[in-house]
Amino acid sequence: MKKTLLGLALSLACSAAAAQSVNELVDKVEPQVIEWRHHFHENPELSNREFETAKYITEYLKTLDVEITTEVAKTGVVAVLDSGRPGPVVALRADMDGLPVEERNDLPWKSTKTAEYNGNTVPVMHACGHDTHMAMLMGAAEVLSQMKDQLHGKVKFIFQPAEEGAPPGEKGGAEVMVKEGVLKSPDVDVIFGLHINANTDIGKVRYTPEGAMAAVDPFKIVIKGKQAHGAYPWKSVDPIVTAAQMVMSLQTIVSREIKVIDSAAVVSVGSIHGGNRSNIIPEEVELVGTIRTLSKDAREHIYEAMERKVQGIASSMGAKAELTLPLDYSYPITFNDPDLTAQMLPTLKATAGEDNVLLSKPVTGAEDFSFFQEEVPGLYLWVGGKPLDVSVEESPAHHTPEFYVDDKGMKLGVSLLTNMTIDYMNKNN
Repeated sequence: MKKTLLGLALSLACSAAAAQSVNELVDKVEPQVIEWRHHFHENPELSNREFETAKYITEYLKTLDVEITTEVAKTGVVAVLDSGRPGPVVALRADMDGLPVEERNDLPWKSTKTAEYNGNTVPVMHACGHDTHMAMLMGAAEVLSQMKDQLHGKVKFIFQPAEEGAPPGEKGGAEVMVKEGVLKSPDVDVIFGLHINANTDIGKVRYTPEGAMAAVDPFKIVIKGKQAHGAYPWKSVDPIVTAAQMVMSLQTIVSREIKVIDSAAVVSVGSIHGGNRSNIIPEEVELVGTIRTLSKDAREHIYEAMERKVQGIASSMGAKAELTLPLDYSYPITFNDPDLTAQMLPTLKATAGEDNVLLSKPVTGAEDFSFFQEEVPGLYLWVGGKPLDVSVEESPAHHTPEFYVDDKGMKLGVSLLTNMTIDYMNKNN
């Protein structure tokens, strides 16, 4: 009994010492983290085109005692920090890509970059906070490298391209990284990730056990009818009227077939194309949309119901329909392992303060971090980036030209990535 209490006391003393060291090192690296963030924000690159971003990250990692691999999933960078002592392998992930959005913020480090996308020249901006994610992970790499003698196991730093989706006709992102073996050699035991949030106060962290973000499945429906003069509709098989019935009927999948009190789901049609004149009933109409689900059962049910409704309505109208589901990409549910979440909750509270750790409801947005979580237990968090003097209503949304998060929010992110790594190693050594 005395030995057990002595061991516990020593463990708590070591944890307290490590926490003090982490705080001091994070304070010291914060100005550099801000500088990195400003560089990334001023120089964004689109998905699968993060060539200069990768070079910048790699050059910094070369100053640390880590083993570096580049060109993973085209532009990804992976570094491994080996403590030299046995223990688990903890992976930390940050995404790298910007978006085709023109920035409207008046910042000394605003983006004025452009790039080619779908054959057009478009503005590019870090309109979702990936610039902060990279800077925070670089900060965690710096701190953990300086604390190498306190680690047990290995840390794998994953800088991932194309989270926003690869360009048309290409593959990319977490799915490709997994296929290329990013979670192997050394084999990862757990993975942690976080996302800055423009609607959450600086200093706060939000978490959701189990399904945190939705699976996403884009779809396309092509309806083929018979063309006719608009004055003689009885001579047609009208794909526009057929499409209208389909759009309305698809909404009843969620409202009448999914038990929404257990799990939210969404079926949205975002694009309709067909016809070119007011007096011609066209031969073909195309619908494109998205499905979002937070449970495997709901996802499987919607897949079945989509085919049933599309074919049933087309047949009843004398038309033909082809459903492509998923269309070009598909993300699984971002699923936070409940045991890992419970295990790390004390770390979140110790790092941010108990009142600053918020249990949140799932959201129907999607994240390809989910591909990592399909392979190993993972925990994905939301870290506050909203200035305290700005209301939620005034804070610009993600993926908009006015998107903004404060540099001060990154300090907590660096601390969380560092402390989760150290605590997981200590608890599972």
